[in-house]
Amino acid sequence: MTAYHPLLELNDGRSMPQLGYGTYQIDDDAVGQSIAHAIETGYRLVDTASFYENESGVGRALADRSDIWVTTKLVNDDQGREAARAALQASLEKLRRDAVDLYLIHWPCPAQDKYVESWQTLIDMKAEGLIKSIGVSNFLPEHLDRIVQETGVVPAVNQIELHPGFQQRDVQAANKALNIVTQSWSPLGQGGGMDNPTIAAIADETGQPASAVVLRWHIQHGLAPIPKSASAEHIKANFAALSFKLDDDQMERIDALDDPEGRLGLDPATFG
Repeated sequence: MTAYHPLLELNDGRSMPQLGYGTYQIDDDAVGQSIAHAIETGYRLVDTASFYENESGVGRALADRSDIWVTTKLVNDDQGREAARAALQASLEKLRRDAVDLYLIHWPCPAQDKYVESWQTLIDMKAEGLIKSIGVSNFLPEHLDRIVQETGVVPAVNQIELHPGFQQRDVQAANKALNIVTQSWSPLGQGGGMDNPTIAAIADETGQPASAVVLRWHIQHGLAPIPKSASAEHIKANFAALSFKLDDDQMERIDALDDPEGRLGLDPATFG
């Protein structure tokens, strides 16, 4: 099968590349080279965040590439009406763009209780043309319900920790019920799942890299994974996910790896 570039239709009518390139923990000075490898390989979505402190490097790398989808995120300390507006302007300047393709509230931070106000601000800035699509990250069903009830606007995307060892099926179901695309951060489980016997066996069966097997599982479930790698070799291995299919048995075997206690990152219910 020849590699292709699948798109997911968002609830705002736009289409987003399903497989993206993540830049978490890649330094500002190094991210440009990594993005060059990713684009050469075929990626058409780059994910960054204010918190990653590499938006300037992303902007330099993509200065002449208006065809590349760029996602960035509102850092926790900048939640609130005026702070969120200033934060987006700062991100746009660093990214060298008049508008960002997707802007996400990075964490709900329920203790701050500013995520509804921040969401309304994103709605306003989208109406002003500063953002093309708006979404959230790490939102649990109760956070989604509240912003929709109080503003009437449903996020296009909810980016959450999701990998075979932690599938967050309750959040996936809530997203699906609202027609929100689920985007997977840490889709490879920070690499820890690559040695899993089930993944290794399926990699052997398909003749594909273990990382591509896991990413293919995401894709066939309609998820939007954003793997991060600074290695050109790994970037290409990940992109191989677009060149083959898993059969039903292989999908079910990976589904069976779910562990509700398998979270690797922070808990959105308490963080922030």
